[in-house]
Amino acid sequence: MYTSTKISIAVILFCSFTVTSFRWFQEIDNTITKAEEKAGWKLLFDGKTTNGWRLYQNIQADGWQIINGELISKMKGPTKRADLITVEQHDNFELVFDWKVEKGANGGVIYRALENDRPSYESGPEYQLIDDNGYADKLENFQKSGADYAMHAPSKLAAKPVGQFNRSKIVVNESHVEHWLNGEKVVEFELWTPEWQQLKENGKWKDAKNYGSVKKGFIALQDHGGGVSFKNIKLRKL
Repeated sequence: MYTSTKISIAVILFCSFTVTSFRWFQEIDNTITKAEEKAGWKLLFDGKTTNGWRLYQNIQADGWQIINGELISKMKGPTKRADLITVEQHDNFELVFDWKVEKGANGGVIYRALENDRPSYESGPEYQLIDDNGYADKLENFQKSGADYAMHAPSKLAAKPVGQFNRSKIVVNESHVEHWLNGEKVVEFELWTPEWQQLKENGKWKDAKNYGSVKKGFIALQDHGGGVSFKNIKLRKL
């Protein structure tokens, strides 16, 4: 009986230690580890404020809120919408972020964007975020999650169901661009090549003279009707 009691206590202590250790090694949202910091990563969203971000064109808008460490574009209630853009401009970088959508939602992350009299998506390429299965309209392949919107379709559909967080990565290095979704590289292309120019001139951006034109610009979180949540937004310069 004594030996059995000792064994039971030991098992309980071991299980308790194991659970505690597991929690210790789990990622804590909206934080940077020492290893990440050493590797050059910078946190772009602290889970509490929009420090480091501002509204596109400094428009007065009420479409964004922070709840439980998530940066959310509200689906219902806003009277005025605007994208959130980084205060700083970026040229070559690796950007990672977690995102989820509500049913029927549509949004995007735009990079190397200008801030002029046109919407941000008319100047910078867009990493598409959307409810692939529940969006109201029929989607072209280049409109699905992970796409280089209206330019390059994803090689596969890798997004999780509505309400679950996805992890995405955008790599931009000079003319080379990669879109990753949940560990899968779904888009890869080179800017300004003849193939890229042909896609631009024969598609949605044929009249958007500034589209994809700059080597340094803002990163924008698009508010396209709301219903998209973000967390764990981190950037490393290349």
